[in-house]
Amino acid sequence: MNKKELRKQQIEKLRDFADNKEKDREDELLLDQIMNTELLKNSQTIGVTSSLPVEVDTSKLIACLWDEGKDVYLAKAHNDANHSQDFLHYTYKSKLEKSKFGIEEVSDLDAQINDDLDLVIVPGLAFALDTHERLGFGGGYYDRFLAKHPDSKTVALVNSKMAFPTASWKVEKTDTPIQTIITPKQILRG
Repeated sequence: MNKKELRKQQIEKLRDFADNKEKDREDELLLDQIMNTELLKNSQTIGVTSSLPVEVDTSKLIACLWDEGKDVYLAKAHNDANHSQDFLHYTYKSKLEKSKFGIEEVSDLDAQINDDLDLVIVPGLAFALDTHERLGFGGGYYDRFLAKHPDSKTVALVNSKMAFPTASWKVEKTDTPIQTIITPKQILRG
């Protein structure tokens, strides 16, 4: 199956799962898992994306990070030919607006940009548990960002519908594997 077909299939599967109480339970388990990792405890600047309904909910995670005194930076995709993105400082006072993808992003013109983050929580549609390869939404924003910022540690929150034993999609040389994958049942380090 090619990536385009798999993306479409995954979005449908995740859309169906989004209205399920099991997703809420798994989101809570994933939140507990990440909040108790040394990886998070040893990170001060954390990049995250405001989640879509089909993704693992990041709203409670962001609130917990603020409660822990962490500096949270929200991804902002640029409408340019390079498919670039930055991470903008995000506080409870930040103004947000929806991007063309329907994702809430910081809209404050004076928001501090920090692309040298301790930890980046990377979203996606599918993750290979053996190789830590990721299938994203197809824009290449995260792969490009991670290639430019290899010192940032990466982690993905992966529910049962996103987890694949191995990549059933073609892995490109520009695809960046995720260092740590957290599932509701385990933490896999690359």
